[in-house]
Amino acid sequence: MRIAVCVKQIPDPATPYELSPDTHRVVRPNDQVLDDTDRFGVEVGLQLAEEDDGSVTLYSMSPSGSLQGIRQALAMGADKAVIIDDPNLAGSDALTTARVLAASIEREGFDLVIAGTESTDGYTGVVPQQIAEILDVPSLTFARKVEATDGAIRIEQQTAGGYDVVEAPLPAVLSVTSGVVEPRYPTFKGIMQAKKKPIETLTAEDLGFSADQVGDTGAGQAISSVSVIPAREAGEIVEDDGEGYLRIVALLEQAKVI
Repeated sequence: MRIAVCVKQIPDPATPYELSPDTHRVVRPNDQVLDDTDRFGVEVGLQLAEEDDGSVTLYSMSPSGSLQGIRQALAMGADKAVIIDDPNLAGSDALTTARVLAASIEREGFDLVIAGTESTDGYTGVVPQQIAEILDVPSLTFARKVEATDGAIRIEQQTAGGYDVVEAPLPAVLSVTSGVVEPRYPTFKGIMQAKKKPIETLTAEDLGFSADQVGDTGAGQAISSVSVIPAREAGEIVEDDGEGYLRIVALLEQAKVI
């Protein structure tokens, strides 16, 4: 089984983010880490590949930097990585991201695409479904348990009230929730092997996209300004001398609750 896993490098959440004063976008440092939510997708891919003697290829659209985050995923056991690194992609929206990732995945060929439900620095939560639509394959979302069957994939789909059992034929796109599996820690051997695993770097043009189809121009939108969220005002402290409930009633009436 040829398994494609979408991953993303993000600035270390333990360090403060900086915004560019010109573009109002996140300034991405040279050293970035693997998005924590993607570790679950990598682990699911590795487990399915081990069951089927398959392969796991990572796909990422981001500045390469030091490739710290990508090598973290390779050290877990992925076979290779394809990075789409192009300054023209800066400012791309979710749909453009899905188009670029889908093109790179289709170029290599696939049986299953795995992604996290959303990245922790974007939170759009729509890219996996968009990739499925572009590739014209079924989309299985919010998987809390994954099982490969003969030519199909079956999941327990997390819902507000429990879960649904959903099955679709391959090829398909699958998005997994945090906690679907326990991601493995890279071994020393895995870390050393990751340094020798192939990493292919592509540009948008390599995938057939012109400069005006990606980035700010392709998205048709731009961030005009960014403002700091106002600090929360201090609340009111009511000394209850036995009639504090009257103040509560007054506030509820003011809010038109009663």
